[in-house]
Order: sequence, then structure tokens, then C-alpha cells
Amino acid sequence: QVQLVESGGGLVQPGGSLRLSCAASGFTLDYYAIGWFRQAPGKEREGVSCISSNDGSTYYADSVKGRFTISRDNTKNTVYLQMNSLKPEDTAVYYCAAEVRLGGHYIRRRCRWADFASWGQGTQVTVSS
Repeated sequence: QVQLVESGGGLVQPGGSLRLSCAASGFTLDYYAIGWFRQAPGKEREGVSCISSNDGSTYYADSVKGRFTISRDNTKNTVYLQMNSLKPEDTAVYYCAAEVRLGGHYIRRRCRWADFASWGQGTQVTVSS
């Protein structure tokens, strides 16, 4: 059974940091692109960052460039999202998602939730003083 489990969310003050983890079970992430998406109350789901299945290419939303970093450790079957300099507008439920064989030629240009089939349950991130 394909399963993705997010962890690492929580309450943090503005300017603080969190590292989200997305652990996969039931399949190996080696051939999968992974995306991080978020949804705040009353807002549409948006792509935060994606990493390709093949060459390590990444995509970042303009709102998080220079602050967030996506990485993957295939030996641990886990993808991470390091979030620094957090702002109140980063508050949302964060989801990870997986899709097989989305390569760098695609991920470098887009990170769309509709392209991903397998989803985790989400983890809440709240940035507040």
C-alpha cells in the first residue's frame, strides 16, 4: 500500500525555522517526483516546491525562493522541506505528494498539485508570535 506521512509541523515564531519530512512506505521514492503543497483556510492549494524523479531538478514558488529548500534522501525513502525565515503568511497545512517519472524537464517549469496522484495527510504549520 502506497503511503506518504508528513511530520515536522508545529508552531513557530516569525523568523524561525522548521524542517518537514515526507516518509514513503509501500514503494520506493527513487523513480518519483515529490512535491510539497500547502493550503491555508479560504485559499486554494498551491505548489510550494517540487523535486524531480531523475536529476534533482527543483522548483520553488516565488513566495518561498531563498527561504525554503527541498531535498531527498532515497536511502531513507524520505523527502525534506527545510523552511527558514518563516512568515505568518506561510501558515497552512502542508502536504507532500508523489508522482512517478516526472523528470527535470517538467519540474523545472512547474509544480502543480493536479499532476500528483499520491498524497499524505498533511501537517499543520503555524507561524505566529
